[in-house]
Amino acid sequence: MPRKAKAGKFKLKTHKATSKRFRLTGSGKLMRTKGGKSHLRRRTSERTKALFTRTIPVSGRSIIKRIKRLNPNMEE
Repeated sequence: MPRKAKAGKFKLKTHKATSKRFRLTGSGKLMRTKGGKSHLRRRTSERTKALFTRTIPVSGRSIIKRIKRLNPNMEE
């Protein structure tokens, strides 16, 4: 019995670490979370710890291009 013919396209897999670290806003801006939120924070001031929760827009065309390649299902 002959095998099924393969479809022309293949599935693109999402890089899970990238999808967890970066978000795309409604206007199309790529936002990143800050690092250093998990441990060794006892000596850090409350103000600094509060600033860790904010997200920052990603700057740099080459980095944005790399992130979009790693996460192809991230819609614009």
